[in-house]
Amino acid sequence: MINRLIHRCINGVLCGLEIGIPRLIRINLFTVSFTKRTMNDQLHRLLRPKELVGRQQVIGRSSIVPAEPGVYAWYFSKSPSNEIRLDDCWKWQERHLLYIGISPEEPPKNGKPPSSQNLRKRIAYHMRGNAYSSTLRLSVGCLLSRSLRIQLQRVGTGTRMTFSVGEDILSNWLEENVSVTWVTHHEPWLLEAEAISSLYLPLNIDQNASHPFHSTLSAIRKEAKAVAKSLPIRPK
Repeated sequence: MINRLIHRCINGVLCGLEIGIPRLIRINLFTVSFTKRTMNDQLHRLLRPKELVGRQQVIGRSSIVPAEPGVYAWYFSKSPSNEIRLDDCWKWQERHLLYIGISPEEPPKNGKPPSSQNLRKRIAYHMRGNAYSSTLRLSVGCLLSRSLRIQLQRVGTGTRMTFSVGEDILSNWLEENVSVTWVTHHEPWLLEAEAISSLYLPLNIDQNASHPFHSTLSAIRKEAKAVAKSLPIRPK
């Protein structure tokens, strides 16, 4: 009977108030149902946003992005690769959802302090940072390296890999072809896992090994890093 009630709650039906169900179980069932509905509502907001925001609205002091934890979704008007099956991707306002990210990451379980990142910092960095600290920029840059004529390179001491002077070119491409939306969430890693498991997100690598584009993207990134290691280190 308890399993049946849990199943009904997970599918959005509040049922823990039935006579004979212990109070603790009723509370737990309500929590499961409420959490599931909340996550579905927030995922819906990512898939049907009222507005998709461009680069100039998310960088600098005029950024409209909240300095809070949450999940962000990147919509592309132009695909960075012809090998991505856009027909399988979610489409909204003539743009395709290709990547979802979070800020901050899940706190480490080894006692180290949690990240101080938030939506505003992370989204801005994806738009104007470099490939060393942005997996999205690394993936898009590697996919576009030939068409944009940019090259992943070791810089500084040689431990960092970026597109060097090509980062500005990549930023311009993102400004022309990518928009973003977001939702705040106090545990964004939970919503991220839900999104990756239920959506076709070709640019997500972590937690997405079963995706058809995963092996292709991973191989392209691996090859770009191998080439970078063979090139001279570029001064910072």
